[in-house]
Amino acid sequence: MPIQITEISEAQADHLAKHEEGHFLDLKAIEVSPAKLTKSMSAFANSDGGELFIGLTETEKGEPAHWQGFADQEAANGHIQAFEDQFPLGGDFRYEFLRCERRRGLVLHATILKTTGIKTASNEKVYVRRGAQNLPVDDRERLIQLERTKGVTSYEAQTVAGVRLDVITNSEAIIGFMLDVIPEREPEHWLKQQQLIIGESPTVAGLVLFADEPQIYIPKAAVKIYRYTTSDREGSRETLAEDPVTIEGNLYEQINEAVSRTAGLIEGIKIFGTDGSLESVKYPPETLHEIITNAVLHRDYAMADDVHVRVFDNRVEVESPGRLPAHITPENILDERFARNPSLVRLINKHPNPPNKDVGEGLNTAFAAMKKLKLRDPEIVERDQSVAVYIRHERLASPETIILEYVDANGSINNPQARQVTSIESEYKVRRILKSLTEAGELEQTGRTTATVYVRPTTTKTPN
Repeated sequence: MPIQITEISEAQADHLAKHEEGHFLDLKAIEVSPAKLTKSMSAFANSDGGELFIGLTETEKGEPAHWQGFADQEAANGHIQAFEDQFPLGGDFRYEFLRCERRRGLVLHATILKTTGIKTASNEKVYVRRGAQNLPVDDRERLIQLERTKGVTSYEAQTVAGVRLDVITNSEAIIGFMLDVIPEREPEHWLKQQQLIIGESPTVAGLVLFADEPQIYIPKAAVKIYRYTTSDREGSRETLAEDPVTIEGNLYEQINEAVSRTAGLIEGIKIFGTDGSLESVKYPPETLHEIITNAVLHRDYAMADDVHVRVFDNRVEVESPGRLPAHITPENILDERFARNPSLVRLINKHPNPPNKDVGEGLNTAFAAMKKLKLRDPEIVERDQSVAVYIRHERLASPETIILEYVDANGSINNPQARQVTSIESEYKVRRILKSLTEAGELEQTGRTTATVYVRPTTTKTPN
């Protein structure tokens, strides 16, 4: 079956030729061997996905790539076969040919998605993408780490040697759980049945769920909460309102206390409303609950770091150790499902009033709750070793509308007030908005100093 041919313009071809190789992009000449091509396929699939252009040859740095494509589709059969051998079900990649009227031949453009499993190259080696390089995973420890990241194995299933079984078979946490949920069963038998005890050792999941103090055995399996009295991009020691609070204990108690403590800190934040009065910051309780629950349940417990919850004047940041697992990306996270810690997700749901009531729907609930209050969607950012979610107290209304509403309610506004009510940090950006509103005749300036005040015009002006 012929592959789709997409016609592109000369300008589009020129733009494409200016792309430089990087973490998400690889350029190959048509002479590249299918075996070498599979290294890039493996690297993209095992990392964050990426694009391959075969028929675009990289030249000297800073110079546009050279377009020299395949004479026809049949000439690319060996390369296409390499893709189909690597991805036999066809679900993890897409390809097309690009044709430009004034360029020579067809360029094969392939998009490779981040995969659930680990992909090897034709030489049976595993590669990952780092910058513009395909790097082999050539030691056992790195392969184990990749397997955990990809969801092939899970750290929660690892046993923890040297820990007495009664730490989870006779804890307050397990006794309370068994009485509430399965009163007719004995803890040890049930824990073994659930694979929370393997041999004579508890697993990581068993300790996190049912040890009274799991942090003794799994360092940094806690939540740390900070309150910064600033809206700046970064918090500092000077803006730290009090010493950070560390929430420990078993998973069920930890989630509930972390949500409660965070909500309590937020209630104390006062901001100016559009009517000029001080009002409490309001985030939907569902949003805080679901995002903190998600961070604790889906974190990578192999990483010796806490979940960090940072409360600023204009936002809450929740940072969870570990990158997104398997094929999950910030772009598809609301639509796709994959649990890094399936035992934790499944078993905590057995508690009365579980924190993850709607399994798999937590983030969707968080986003929907923000929309209901007409606040901006949370932002999900994947970092090198963690995932951060930003919950901002920003209205969906435009900054211009918010500023005019404030002036109508209060008679005037200055730059600091405008920055506060719009949640825009940059003084320069707000100055430009105020200037545009002035030029449009919506505001007029009553001073030309740092204390400049803007009011509604006393007479109707014709916009410039």
